[in-house]
Amino acid sequence: MTPELHTIPGHRAVETLVAKLRRRQVVGSREAALETALVLRQVVSKARFSNIQQLITVIREVGRRLAEAQPKEHSVGNTVRRVLHNVREEYNSATKGSAAASRNVYSISKFVLQGQPRKHTANAAKSDARITLKENDADDPDSFARALKPVLMEAIQDVLDELETVYDNVSKNAKDHIHSDEIILTIGHSKTVEAFLKSAGHYRNYTVIVAETAPSYQGHEMARSLSASGISTFLVPDSSIFAIMSRVNKVILGAHAILANGGLFAISGSLLAATAARAHSTPVVVCAGQFKLTPLWNLYHEHGALDFADPSSVLGFEEGKLVERVDVVNPYYDYVGPELVDVFITNDGDHPPSSVYRLIKETYDDDDHEL
Repeated sequence: MTPELHTIPGHRAVETLVAKLRRRQVVGSREAALETALVLRQVVSKARFSNIQQLITVIREVGRRLAEAQPKEHSVGNTVRRVLHNVREEYNSATKGSAAASRNVYSISKFVLQGQPRKHTANAAKSDARITLKENDADDPDSFARALKPVLMEAIQDVLDELETVYDNVSKNAKDHIHSDEIILTIGHSKTVEAFLKSAGHYRNYTVIVAETAPSYQGHEMARSLSASGISTFLVPDSSIFAIMSRVNKVILGAHAILANGGLFAISGSLLAATAARAHSTPVVVCAGQFKLTPLWNLYHEHGALDFADPSSVLGFEEGKLVERVDVVNPYYDYVGPELVDVFITNDGDHPPSSVYRLIKETYDDDDHEL
């Protein structure tokens, strides 16, 4: 039975975040993911449950409410799925010790990073000291929650730590991807891409061409930031992307969400840059945190926009006679297909689009694809 929101401990924090998401007071994938993780930590710390299924039901209900508040901010649902995955893992570790084996599994992300399974000495020690859990204890209904909550809070803290360090972890190998005297093209103002380019700037001398990304003109802010860091930067209009692509060595894009088929939603204009890069056989690199991996396929048509911005920035109301005769749309995101992307650089290594489905399988549980 699904609990009502007002009966869930910490429901005021959930309702506050729901209101913020609806009003667009929380904007950006990482900010939304951080806020979601903080609310889930509060809910779990106050929750009363006598078996693991009760806790999972509460988390799923909170996640469903948050995801419905802003369906186009996929990182909210992704964070809930990741927390559910960690909760089940800690529960299995505490009861059966099965998670100790699953953590040492020879996964594709670990192979890419290290070429061999990671050594989880600390986790192995933790799993050896199993917690004594008794579900549905009639004499002491809260004993199960008291025993399990400390490890659950650690599991949620792991998610928070990953989100807080995502920029550093994505950009730590930037110098291996960008070489001296290269010309890099980027579009929009992705903070992940900005950190990636600045990290490479400490080791390499290279040039960045930033498309201004009309009509939001986010590229202006990106160009100012890179130039202030001492990186040779040129700002160009979006219409020049195809003309200059023959001189470009690499296209680096940010992402709003990475879908299960290896496609992505990115700032409007990314499809133009990726298509021009394909025509000139220029590699396209996408920098994004692993929390943007979404177990969904493109629910929209090939060139569909995930969201729309204010159309007056495309065609102002002062053009009264023209506005009356046309429908003006200002898509905020482009859908870029997997065939246009060469590699994803995440905080857990580099991956081709064809392995995204495997990463999603390792990061989330199949039961949580639909909250």
